Amino acid sequence: MSPLLLQPTATAHWYELIHDAEHYCHQSLTEELQSYLVFLLMRYTQSAHLVDRVMALEYLHSLQSGGHIQQQQLQEVGDVCLLFSGLFPEQSQRRCVQTKYYVELGKAAYHTLADRVQGINAHLYTRLAQAFIRLMDVLLATRELFQHAPNLSIFHAIELWQQTGSQHAFNTLHNYMQGATCKLVLPNK
Repeated sequence: MSPLLLQPTATAHWYELIHDAEHYCHQSLTEELQSYLVFLLMRYTQSAHLVDRVMALEYLHSLQSGGHIQQQQLQEVGDVCLLFSGLFPEQSQRRCVQTKYYVELGKAAYHTLADRVQGINAHLYTRLAQAFIRLMDVLLATRELFQHAPNLSIFHAIELWQQTGSQHAFNTLHNYMQGATCKLVLPNK
C-alpha cells in the first residue's frame, strides 16, 4: 500500500513563503504580523485591478467617509501601499514617484486607522504602521525567492535604503558591492 500524501493548504504555502522570506532577508516578524501578511497576500492575489489605483485619492476619500466604511477604506489603503512597496516596487517607477510615497501613505493609513478603532484592532494597526518597513522587506524577499535574482536595481536599493532605512535594501546593496569588481586607477605621477 502506498503512503498517503496530504497536500498542505494554500494558507500553509503562504506561511512557508513568509517564513522563508523572513529567513532570507534576516527579519523576524511576530506571529500576528506573519498572519496579517499571509491573509493580505491571500486577499489580494486574486485582484486584477490593483495597479489601477491612485492611493492618495483613496486615502483622502477614506478620511471624508465615516464609521465602518472609513475603517475598510483606510485598511485597504495601508494594505495596497504595503503591496506596492514590497511586491510591486516597480509601480512607483512607472508612476514617477518614489517608493517612499507608498511607505509614508501606508503608514499614515494604518496610524489613522489605529486612532479610529479600539482594543486589539488598534494595537494591530499600530504594529502594522511601526513594522511597515520590515513587512515591506519580507515582501521584497518573497519576490527574490521566486526570481532567484535581486528585485531592486542598485539605484532603487540606494534610494530605498536612504529614504526608509530598509534593511533588505541595504543587504541588496551589500550583495551588489560583493559582486562588483572595482579597479582603482591612480593617476601617474
